[in-house]
Amino acid sequence: MSDATETKVTATDATATDATGATRTRTRWLRYAAAAPGLCLAVLALVVMTTSRADDPVPGADSADAGFARGMAVHHQQAVQLSFIVRDSTDDEEVRCLAYDVINTQANQRGMLLARLDDWGLPKSSQKQPMAWMDHDMDYKPHDGSLMPGMATNTEMDELRKAEGKDAEVLYLRLLTAHHGGGIDMAQGAADLAEDPMIVRLAEGMVSGQQSEITLMADMLKARGVSTQQ
Repeated sequence: MSDATETKVTATDATATDATGATRTRTRWLRYAAAAPGLCLAVLALVVMTTSRADDPVPGADSADAGFARGMAVHHQQAVQLSFIVRDSTDDEEVRCLAYDVINTQANQRGMLLARLDDWGLPKSSQKQPMAWMDHDMDYKPHDGSLMPGMATNTEMDELRKAEGKDAEVLYLRLLTAHHGGGIDMAQGAADLAEDPMIVRLAEGMVSGQQSEITLMADMLKARGVSTQQ
């Protein structure tokens, strides 16, 4: 092999190596980017749960703090269920992305609330009405699986399970909008009444986050030619 040929082959090999390296770097970056949201949530959860824990007084079993932790854990669980259902009922990336975000965010927050109850040595359930801890009269009567304001009924959950495509998207967005509305009312109550710093911060974050998602969902419904109303 001549020097010129050898040089050409070496250059070609180097180019191939560079291309392979660039591909590996790009793939590695995409993997890190995909993992970043989950990592951020985990870090945030750790920071929130460990801040001001040592000197915080333990709330009573009937306190706003405990009542909110129990009630919102149940409320969040249904939002996660709704999101899992629609994720498998549509190929629309916008709706699936929202569902993915709700699943991760609310499952993470639910875990934080239940962990806080464990920290306090308090039961995760109560015989009292879920929102009895709030400072205003609650005349909401649980029915058909809807335990608190905003929660979907069992009938509505079944309708979502049967729906597909645009019908599933619209029903999900409407149900989740109502669900967030009830969640915001409860979270604002905790932000006003709770004493545990972690619970107050978490509740305030829920209010702002879910209000933003309600605005987003209104736009998503409008883009599909429908309103938030049934």
